[in-house]
Amino acid sequence: MISVVIPLLNESTLIVRLVGEVAKNLRAIGEAFEIVCVDDGSTDDTVEKLLQFQKENKELKVVSLSRNFGLQPALTAGLEYAKGDYVVIMDGDFQDPPEVIPQLFSKIIETKGDVVSAVRSQRKEKLSKRFYINVFHKIFKNITEGDQVEQTGNFSILSRKAVDAILKFSEHNRYFPGIRNFIGFQHDFVEYNRPDRLEGEAKMSRKMLFALAADAIYSFSKWPIKACLYLGLLGIVIFLLAIVYTLVSKFTGLAPIGWSSMFLAVSFFGSIQLTFLGLIGEYVYRIYKEVQKRPIYLVKEIYE
Repeated sequence: MISVVIPLLNESTLIVRLVGEVAKNLRAIGEAFEIVCVDDGSTDDTVEKLLQFQKENKELKVVSLSRNFGLQPALTAGLEYAKGDYVVIMDGDFQDPPEVIPQLFSKIIETKGDVVSAVRSQRKEKLSKRFYINVFHKIFKNITEGDQVEQTGNFSILSRKAVDAILKFSEHNRYFPGIRNFIGFQHDFVEYNRPDRLEGEAKMSRKMLFALAADAIYSFSKWPIKACLYLGLLGIVIFLLAIVYTLVSKFTGLAPIGWSSMFLAVSFFGSIQLTFLGLIGEYVYRIYKEVQKRPIYLVKEIYE
């Protein structure tokens, strides 16, 4: 059995077409399937359209969350309610083409692996968005431990073994591609061209993209702490050089007049301290969120 998990937020204009295309490609595979749509607190008629589609397509399951919890919690909900031996994860904006699903399934059967990720060989979003995403992938690949593949998002297929491993993760600040790489197992890839949105506006704003990037870096990299260490060491070196300069100037009678040097030193070390406090504050906040042990999501209704 193949499960397809699709998180949704206000996708009323294209959801019927998307689910229809997904079902069409799953039927072409010839295996039993289910489509698990997770409504992440939509305020339009997304759920109503899904329920209308469900009347003639019993393979559709709708999980309606009590409010908007975010993309990562919605993905987690979908994985927990998916029953398939293989589970496909895809976005609900038609940027993950449904016709790639048979390729993902063929690859995981052929390789007998546990994870097959879809790699974006080309992207057709706005230039500014492509720039931010490319910069993030370059940075994330170089500062995290383990092998990180550039240009991979949520679009992938997982074996039941891989799904069960991912569901053991309980953190609130989640980054699905990072967790998917962290679990190990055999990981293969399929390339595809990622189109722009078919209709409507992107639900991930620039602010949300930056927040997701921060979650990824704080969760899977020591780089923020290392940056503090390197800045601290740089400050010590500059401080020692300043002492040497001051002593030499004092003994040679060339001591600088005024407070410029003192002002620059105070400003430099003050900036470093504030940066450290900000980074420590980020970690303290994330620790606080984890120890609260609040649910990652809450379900309002399940329509099967």
